[in-house]
Amino acid sequence: MAGVTLSEVRKAYGGLEVIHGVDLEVTPGEFLVLVGPSGCGKSTLLRMIAGLEEITDGTIAIGDRIVNDVPASQRILSMVFQSYALYPHMSVRKNLAFGLTNLRMPRPEIERRVAEAARILQIGELMERKPRQLSGGQKQRVAIGRAIVREPQLFLFDEPLSNLDAELRVQMRVELANLYNRLGTTMIYVTHDQVEAMTMATRIAVLSKGNVEQVGTPYELYNFPRNRFVATFIGSPKMNMIDAVATSGTAAFDDLGALPIAAADGPVSIGVRPEQVAIGGEGELTAEGTVSLVEYLGSEIFVHVRLASGRTLLAKADGKAPHKLGDRLPVAIRRENLHLFDAAGLALPRAA
Repeated sequence: MAGVTLSEVRKAYGGLEVIHGVDLEVTPGEFLVLVGPSGCGKSTLLRMIAGLEEITDGTIAIGDRIVNDVPASQRILSMVFQSYALYPHMSVRKNLAFGLTNLRMPRPEIERRVAEAARILQIGELMERKPRQLSGGQKQRVAIGRAIVREPQLFLFDEPLSNLDAELRVQMRVELANLYNRLGTTMIYVTHDQVEAMTMATRIAVLSKGNVEQVGTPYELYNFPRNRFVATFIGSPKMNMIDAVATSGTAAFDDLGALPIAAADGPVSIGVRPEQVAIGGEGELTAEGTVSLVEYLGSEIFVHVRLASGRTLLAKADGKAPHKLGDRLPVAIRRENLHLFDAAGLALPRAA
């Protein structure tokens, strides 16, 4: 396995710079997920690591080797794409073996690697089928198998589950996590789906507009976001955000009340996650509102509570809770559950 180091990596198309001096360290054996909204540069960054895109400035090292000028075929890595890119006229067995055959690898070694990949991915019964005879999940397993047979030092995944339906995505997430645990090889995985990122990664790098906003474990990003972008991007459903103005160490939040805060005078915002908005509970910020929407998800519900100011708070409740459209409900937020951000969106110390 190999680590990856990006130092001041930039990418520009003509005069338009899309990656802005990224520094990133991926340790050997790590499962790092690059996550962010569409157009943030995560796939471009992955393609530069793979050697499929030239970098404009900076350095990329795989292990101890700087690979800026090393062709993709010589970077000892395997990449799995969003499209399966299987050869339609070849069987699964021949799809898996094709790249190794082109490398003129001895036949016994090819057979060993193909058999091992089939065992790991549990596709032994599919080996003589053609791609048209496979489901989407089976095709993705074959595409991953084609990467495994190369026995690379590094795996790269570019949104490999985006073409699958919801049930298959969940199943393949589990299978990829198990694959990582079995192989222990360094993996860098790109997705716009933060649920995928949270459930699979050992660490996550959150990107926005070509910049890395924060790198950390799923726990760190969820509980200690560095800025407002990370706070609202990580977590499903999104964090509630409430704007206010700080004056003499206090911020007033319309119908919710006021709090002492550690911030200079001026615009501020607080964030609170839906599971920390208590219906009928106690807290330093309290209000009463009307239920405008209830989303039933079986074991839990999401209750949209519209306050007198017109602001809506999203609260999470037990699936058996009797809340319904039009109900009047009290809501409360405890101070220790708040995230505070300044006018620039940077995290500030929690409320005093």
